[in-house]
Amino acid sequence: MRYTPEQILNDPFLNKGTAFTQAERQQYGLAGILPPAVQTLDQQVAQAYAQLQSKPSDLEKRIFLMDIFNHNHVLFYKLFSEHIAEFMPIVYDPTIADTIENYSALFIEPQNAVYLSIDDQDNIASALRHGANGRDIRLIVVTDSEGILGIGDWGTQGVDIAVGKLMVYTAAAGIDPANVLPVVLDAGTNNEALLNDDLYLGNRKQRVYGDEYYNFVDKFVAAARDLFPKLYLHFEDFGRSNADNILNKYQDKMTTFNDDIQGTGIITLAGIMGALNISKQKMTDQIYMSFGAGTAGAGITKRIYDEFIQAGLSAEEAKKHFYMVDKQGLLFDDDDTLTPQQRPFARSRSEFANADELTSLAAAVKAVHPTILVGTSTVPGTFTEDIVKEMAAHTERPIIFPLSNPTKLAEAKAEDLIAWTDGRALVATGIPAAPVEYKGVTYEIGQANNALVYPGLGLGTIAATATLLTDGMISAAAHSLGGIVDPDQPGAAVLPPVKKLDVFSQTVANAVAAAAVAEKLNAEPIADVQKAVADMKWVPEYKALNIDAEL
Repeated sequence: MRYTPEQILNDPFLNKGTAFTQAERQQYGLAGILPPAVQTLDQQVAQAYAQLQSKPSDLEKRIFLMDIFNHNHVLFYKLFSEHIAEFMPIVYDPTIADTIENYSALFIEPQNAVYLSIDDQDNIASALRHGANGRDIRLIVVTDSEGILGIGDWGTQGVDIAVGKLMVYTAAAGIDPANVLPVVLDAGTNNEALLNDDLYLGNRKQRVYGDEYYNFVDKFVAAARDLFPKLYLHFEDFGRSNADNILNKYQDKMTTFNDDIQGTGIITLAGIMGALNISKQKMTDQIYMSFGAGTAGAGITKRIYDEFIQAGLSAEEAKKHFYMVDKQGLLFDDDDTLTPQQRPFARSRSEFANADELTSLAAAVKAVHPTILVGTSTVPGTFTEDIVKEMAAHTERPIIFPLSNPTKLAEAKAEDLIAWTDGRALVATGIPAAPVEYKGVTYEIGQANNALVYPGLGLGTIAATATLLTDGMISAAAHSLGGIVDPDQPGAAVLPPVKKLDVFSQTVANAVAAAAVAEKLNAEPIADVQKAVADMKWVPEYKALNIDAEL
């Protein structure tokens, strides 16, 4: 392909903006259509960051950063890499919720995404091929947007979650942006506000379910595997009724991952392990209660349960340690509405003299005395002072993780949990939380952010040329993070800080790749795991272009 000067400047994979050298400007016909000064990448980064500081809100900052992303990937990722902790809540959660809700109104460019419609399935393969545009796609994040964050069904507008997730993969783990592709599967939406919005850019129809929907997903997966044989496929924010079915269908056939089911479970497990490093307690002595029994809550519970099994407990023994609470209260096995993911952890009414009264979280906590309480309910403020104090009365170091996000949906605030337990609680939140000062101790609050796990998990899996993503690889990821905590530091966080995301992503990647090789899942010979991971890492820097120019 021969590129015109305009095509070069409008291709984010090629564009260097004012950093094109004088020789490059002559070679590619750019002389005179850029200002004469030649800037370094560092100068561009400083200039862009100064402009960002003038933006009055996080939403305005995200729109500005997305404009850079749309025009110059190297500049965007260099800027992101130097301000990871500051940019994470802007580029991703929680600000991304605002851009998803306003996606159609704010739409300017498709951001190298692929939009697949259930009403146009004959063009799935061609759309993926054109979206890749000759690039070697190793990683796809795909969403059908039915269960976006804590905000629900957003149809085609949920494509932003796939774009944002891939940005974190690159910024945190160094996965080459030329090797990734965001995809949205538009099967309709049940969001009436979207269906009645003249600006909405997706299919104006109720969401399709059943065989027609699963056939659509099958066609997408088949086309993606055929076009991209080394693909790592990441499913994101699929609805409760479909997410587990899709993961179960493909996880034994190809390298695939569901962040809501598996990623949240991994980071929660890592946080619990970090907490137990601090408390010096055993995992198998804990009593686990999940408040929220949807996709995330059930997925987390299953991941922690699997760790009990790996620790040597039988299935029957392990299940005695787990309780799930949802809107109807404690889940019992005589409930016909239970999902397949909830049913293994439902209890028998015969275990409780007052089973009919266990219709609230407060009643369940009082009856069970959990040592670990994890919230994925998206019901704000439900970890009340009374509930927390009741829990803390029966365990020396209560482990309490209010994980629902964004901020307005969190079950509790970190500072309240510390105060209500007199500093004894070991806390992680789903959103960034400031350190808490209490009685002369500074308590660092770990963020149970999946971004601490999934970038390194993906990098390690891809670097190892793994043919599957197994429980052993997932467990290795959690253990690699859980062991980083400094248990002797007063007020230590149960998880490493997001500001060192790039460092810990390499830790996770090395552990995952080593586990894959140990399980003989690598499709290609790997003599040195750490070298294989290091060789995969992309660095945001300008390189010489190797293209033909049309002058």
